[in-house]
Amino acid sequence: MFITPSDTTMEPAAQSRVASEPALRLALFVRSFGGGGGAERVMLNLARALSGRGHHVDLVMARVAGRFLDEIPETVNLVDLGVRSALQLLPALPSAPGPVLHLVPALLGPDAPWVLGAVPALARYLRRSRPDAMLAALNYPNIAALLARQISGVGTPTVISVHNHLTTSLAHAVKPRVKAIPRLLRRFFPQADGVVTVSSGLADDLAQVAGLPRRSITTIYNPVVTPEIADRAREAAPHPWLRKGAPPVIVGAGKLKPQKDFPTLVRAFARVRQGRPARLIILGDGNGRAKLLSLARELGVAEDLELPGFVANPYAYMARASAFVLSSAWEGFGNVLVEAMACGCPVASTDCPSGPAEILDHGAFGPLVPVGDDAALAKAISSIIDRPPEAARLRARSAEFTAERAAERYLEVFESLRAKP
Repeated sequence: MFITPSDTTMEPAAQSRVASEPALRLALFVRSFGGGGGAERVMLNLARALSGRGHHVDLVMARVAGRFLDEIPETVNLVDLGVRSALQLLPALPSAPGPVLHLVPALLGPDAPWVLGAVPALARYLRRSRPDAMLAALNYPNIAALLARQISGVGTPTVISVHNHLTTSLAHAVKPRVKAIPRLLRRFFPQADGVVTVSSGLADDLAQVAGLPRRSITTIYNPVVTPEIADRAREAAPHPWLRKGAPPVIVGAGKLKPQKDFPTLVRAFARVRQGRPARLIILGDGNGRAKLLSLARELGVAEDLELPGFVANPYAYMARASAFVLSSAWEGFGNVLVEAMACGCPVASTDCPSGPAEILDHGAFGPLVPVGDDAALAKAISSIIDRPPEAARLRARSAEFTAERAAERYLEVFESLRAKP
């Protein structure tokens, strides 16, 4: 259901709420679904799980855009703040001159974080709707949520969540607004009522970067596994390479950007190809496509590499692949590893900060190799193709990361905040 910032009509609560669980009105604040990334999927899965338990969920978007909009259930209210520019933050200057002035440098330049422009509209939403708690995700949306709460004057309990390994991403940053993150986190994050990270390693890192007490950070694993994954995994094979009797297919997935380090996966695949027939499919879009194709031609494996771009149903690929590989240089969690295991697909990963080691229980459910080591990654891929683990065991492990479990953990956080004076 779509509503505007001036419309607060609610859908009837779902009937599946646990009887002893009082209904809450919850606001989940996201930038948009424009990137179609892991954090956006997490917030969608969480909204669905919370509304499924009978809570009133407002999915508050700074700008309504993106690939997952048609997956929002009718039990979730979609609130469009209609943000066009980061400069829409400036009307908030009289209400909070100090905090807004801290953000002015971030507003300058063509890559300004436009989500900051949501602050005035989000503050109006909080004053009008009075949710019992608000959850935000990602650095600048977190900052926007905290500042909006401050100028709203209503004291909505606000939880922020961090989804990426800050130290490593900052080391690779080139944009000034990214390099400014540590200063802003230290300024704004201590104002949060609750801080959540999606892995324990990420919590350790955030405590250092943001100067937060480690004990104040809660780890809640991402709500990755939902009931429809199994149904979508059974859909028809989406590519002729995935038919029975074809050579083994290795699958990777993610945005084609440096963080995912797909060149290392292509190099590892070329090593695997030296000893056996195999094919590689990398799902996702981004500006790294041309470089990957050029590298594949250089290594002589271009005919065995497919880059289909973003696909709506990656699970049909995972369910039929001989191996799923995460080659990232850094992560916050690693949703795709869990999704692949939920499909019964053997997995291998780099031991990158932070998340894969926790998902795979330090190698118990799939090999972990050093970041950037294509020889070790090739060996790991061959090992799981030759000796695949039991699919049932992988699915059982993935059940540790269901949307329902994550929803319960977030509700514990929200209820603990409501109990405070």
